[in-house]
Amino acid sequence: MARLRSYSRDRRCFTQADKDAFFALFEACGSITIAARELGFNPATCGTWVWKAGLRSQGKTGTGPHPGKERYFQLRRDGISRREAAAAVGVNIRTARDWDNGVRKTAHRRYYPDGRVVDYKTGMTTFLDGTETISPAAIFQLERKLDPRFLSLEEREQIRDLLRDGLSLRSIAAQLRRSPSTISREISRNRSSTGIYHPFAAHRYSAKRRPRPKPRRLVTELRLRAFVESKLALRWSPEQITRALIRQFPDDVGMRVATETIYQTLYLQGRGQLRRDLATALRTGRARRRPNRGTNARRSRFVDPMLMISERPAEVADRAVPGHWEGDLIIGADHASAIGTLVERTTRFVMLVHLPTDHAAETVRDGLIRTMSGLPAELKKSLTWDQGAEMAAHKTFTIATDMDVYFCDPASPWQRGSNENTNGLLRQYFPKGTDLSQHSPADLARVAHELNTRPRKTLGWETPAQRLAKLPTS
Repeated sequence: MARLRSYSRDRRCFTQADKDAFFALFEACGSITIAARELGFNPATCGTWVWKAGLRSQGKTGTGPHPGKERYFQLRRDGISRREAAAAVGVNIRTARDWDNGVRKTAHRRYYPDGRVVDYKTGMTTFLDGTETISPAAIFQLERKLDPRFLSLEEREQIRDLLRDGLSLRSIAAQLRRSPSTISREISRNRSSTGIYHPFAAHRYSAKRRPRPKPRRLVTELRLRAFVESKLALRWSPEQITRALIRQFPDDVGMRVATETIYQTLYLQGRGQLRRDLATALRTGRARRRPNRGTNARRSRFVDPMLMISERPAEVADRAVPGHWEGDLIIGADHASAIGTLVERTTRFVMLVHLPTDHAAETVRDGLIRTMSGLPAELKKSLTWDQGAEMAAHKTFTIATDMDVYFCDPASPWQRGSNENTNGLLRQYFPKGTDLSQHSPADLARVAHELNTRPRKTLGWETPAQRLAKLPTS
């Protein structure tokens, strides 16, 4: 193969043999960049050759349309919601929203249907208006066909031509295989002030209208914002606040806010009007979102025989009969301190076990017996625990309380889900990495009372204390 001949200022003159060699590699790999770099050619020059030859690069390996995008749009056409369709094809809800809105991403740029080009590397946004120009790439993105659900630029050109020919709206709809109401709305909404329908202008009007931005309720409704802030200060979750608004203000539509709106006002800079310090009142204690952590490490099994959760009576699983509890420990700094947590499965009533010195098996056993001694017999039926070493004395606990202890399978915290959820709530009061021995029994009683008087979604927004009070007593 003939080699390149160098000229001044690094300019090169390519022979036909060079081009033949490039096209041979390009045909094999389908990528301009890979073929050019393999031969030491300038990729931009090679891209010109490909463009003049009427060919198109397939791009790098792993790029191109998402393999589930076509199926996603088919699900949307079948009436499936955006969230369900996104989950079905395995994409994030934000990616699905971009697909629906016609937003496309290339490298560090996002191209919006209304002509905006956002460059996240430079932080600059370009807008398409009457005085400003836009790159050919952005125009190409703007004029591309989004989805069969939306009118394309070609269809709008057809509408213009058929209107010029004097056809009726129903005739135009029949030719385009669209609903007559779709054609009627298109013309009435997107024609110019003079009443003339211009397809390119109509396409841009439609694209700009699609996002439909509007101010958030927490910006415009001051009374609503004050209510949300007061409940966040009491460590209510956003969903609890949303449900409380419906119950306390059933006829006031102005006192409504979505759960996600509260989260976004706390998490996203520049969007919210809530105080930034309230983000620390969330149960996670974080001011930004992040993926959930993995499950806890496996613990060793006991030497003594255990009753496994598979042997637990069916009445425990369906939560129909009260008196069955789930328990665990929350551990303090350096594993030196702990607090025992107990949750009744039917009412979600919480009791905390004071462990001031250590969390050895005998200490935990004595603390559990002491805490549960005040319960009536009908509320002492069973206890479900994980296989932690702190329950090594489970036999003597059963003898003292007449409560069977059932153990979860290794690394299966979901088998005591109510207790896991409660431990997450308690971390608002007892953060990880702190010394838990400094909390007195009065402190634990105060925290338990606050949790037991907080409305819960799973209880129909009643509190655990209210549910416990409804239980029949002998």
